[in-house]
Amino acid sequence: MRLINAPKFIVDNNVGKLVKWLRIMGYDTLFFNGSNDSRMIATALAEDRVILTRDTQIMKRRVVASGQLKVILIQSDEPELQMQQVIDTLNLDCQFRPFAICLECNQPLLERSKQQVKDLVPPYVFQTQSQYMECPACHRIYWRGTHWQAMTRKLEQYMKG
Repeated sequence: MRLINAPKFIVDNNVGKLVKWLRIMGYDTLFFNGSNDSRMIATALAEDRVILTRDTQIMKRRVVASGQLKVILIQSDEPELQMQQVIDTLNLDCQFRPFAICLECNQPLLERSKQQVKDLVPPYVFQTQSQYMECPACHRIYWRGTHWQAMTRKLEQYMKG
């Protein structure tokens, strides 16, 4: 389930680390790994996506200058500062829908029962965890282990700004 008013993103390969964190927060985020800016712009326009980039040339495009297309020109090389800029500029909610989208393929995750994942997770994980999510596209299984806890702490830091 995607929320209607939530911003959607397309992230240029020059700020690719933003993809993971925006998906962790629950935002629909595409990764653009091409060199053809026109294709990225066309996708952003067609799908109503905000472009995140460090490419100053995109800012000169007519659709950007006229305000038809929203682009955030990322200032820093540091992924933490890049993320903070996006959160601050768009007033994003770090608690929006955390851990609801697959980090690999951007699909909404589905809840799974313990029995459904029995043969899909390591035995220790099966013994110690009770909540699971699965990507319907790539079938990756997620649970709230130590990695999840570390990412949650990082989101809390972003909230504090």
